[in-house]
Amino acid sequence: MSSAESKAAPSATGFTALIIGAGFAGIGMAAALRRAGIEDFAILERASSVGGVWRDNSYPGAACDVPSHLYSFSFAPNPQWSRTFAGQQEILDYLQGCARDLDLLRHVRLNAEVAEARYCERQSLWQVRLVDGTRLSARLLISATGQLSRPAWPKLAGLERFQGQVFHSAQWDHSCDLTGKRVAVIGTGASAIQFVPAIADRVASLAVFQRSPAYLLPRPDRPYPAW
Repeated sequence: MSSAESKAAPSATGFTALIIGAGFAGIGMAAALRRAGIEDFAILERASSVGGVWRDNSYPGAACDVPSHLYSFSFAPNPQWSRTFAGQQEILDYLQGCARDLDLLRHVRLNAEVAEARYCERQSLWQVRLVDGTRLSARLLISATGQLSRPAWPKLAGLERFQGQVFHSAQWDHSCDLTGKRVAVIGTGASAIQFVPAIADRVASLAVFQRSPAYLLPRPDRPYPAW
């Protein structure tokens, strides 16, 4: 979204609804409000563009593990998906395109991080304070922050003394060239499953650490753990 589009967001302080987050949930909720005839709402996004998890997670190989035709809004089908499981940039383009085509950008307030929200019983209103001090109010407060908006860092003793480069997959450092480097990956979740194969052929060595003990993992002689 351009700065001009950001400035097009409502300037009023009182709304029928405030939505926190401009990812899939926030854009979907905003579209539902407009279908219900509600126009006086704002989407509060702490980042500088819409997109949520698909804006933030840009690690190599990032893609959806749900078929693309299902990972879409029912009211905005996309017949142009390039593959069954779309990649990060394609999903981000789709979501930002939906926000634009559904005329939702004028409702978005970028760089608007919520610091506090309190419900006033006397006024029957939510009182919201942003980090920059702006105060807003609304009858409805809708949280659309998702469950992946804050990366979880492991508590590793001595991590602060490590002299190499350290970053979370959700905050991938694209300025770091991994070619010929020794790389350690902590975790074997959905993100690692995608970016490990994407970087394996260009690093000097790659070690992947899994927290769960080995006996919980399937083996040829024991396909499933005995519970």
